[in-house]
Amino acid sequence: MTTGAYLVGLIGAGITTSLSPALHEREADRQGLRYLYRILDLDDLGAGPEKVGDLVRAARDLGYDGLNITHPCKQTVIPHLDVLDPQAEALGAVNTIVFQDGRATGHNTDVTGFGAAFARGLPRAPTSHVVQLGAGGAGAAVAHAMLTLGTGHLTLIDTDESRAQSLAASLNAIFRTERVAAGGPRDLARELARCDGLVHATPTGMSAHPGTPFAPELLHPGIWVAEVVYRPLETRLLAEARALGCTTLDGSGMVALQAADAFRLFTRREPDVERMLADVTDLTRVPPAS
Repeated sequence: MTTGAYLVGLIGAGITTSLSPALHEREADRQGLRYLYRILDLDDLGAGPEKVGDLVRAARDLGYDGLNITHPCKQTVIPHLDVLDPQAEALGAVNTIVFQDGRATGHNTDVTGFGAAFARGLPRAPTSHVVQLGAGGAGAAVAHAMLTLGTGHLTLIDTDESRAQSLAASLNAIFRTERVAAGGPRDLARELARCDGLVHATPTGMSAHPGTPFAPELLHPGIWVAEVVYRPLETRLLAEARALGCTTLDGSGMVALQAADAFRLFTRREPDVERMLADVTDLTRVPPAS
């Protein structure tokens, strides 16, 4: 790894509006580092997630110091790595790769990022029964974080019910518990009616995937709603939840805090977390109408 000069990137689909380049480069500028963060968008490249291995190899050959990985490649990238840190291996999902000494090592900063964001943003939220929508790469990390925070019972809902069942079994094994259950879309109304809160961990609501993941009529004011999407910062799901009187948490904290953790892995320097949180607020501020 170089000293004082870094080349990193982000691989994913529909990611041209990602805040990661600005978040990393702003913090690097404040620390006096030369730092270039590039977007490698599968949509722009006309490639599918099966090409992630080719991009990882190319980045390593071109001298990149590391990569961030996002939807839909957090799980498909794993066979193309040399080493996984214990947390990424347990989750079966990677969002950060560090190239060092000829090896590509996979990490997951979504876990720590979401956990810290939830503790900051919803410090008194009840978590006896939490419903999570989405059991993909981001969902695995978020579920791990919620269990670490002490969630009593977690129900995973995914359009691919077998994926939710697989993640539930994996988490129950990791945590040596039976606190995680799985279901499909048909179970969502029943689960939302009796839960403390909802974590949304699918791409729906992103600029590239607009809309809501389910009928907003299923929400009710007795629950809190946490979102992982941050672009836009106020998704339609959060807007509908706030209109009903739900307590909400947007995706700004997670994106800033996972970026800070990735920056630390890439540079071995300590980021200023408060400044990076302020950067998200600044970068997502809607400009005044002219």
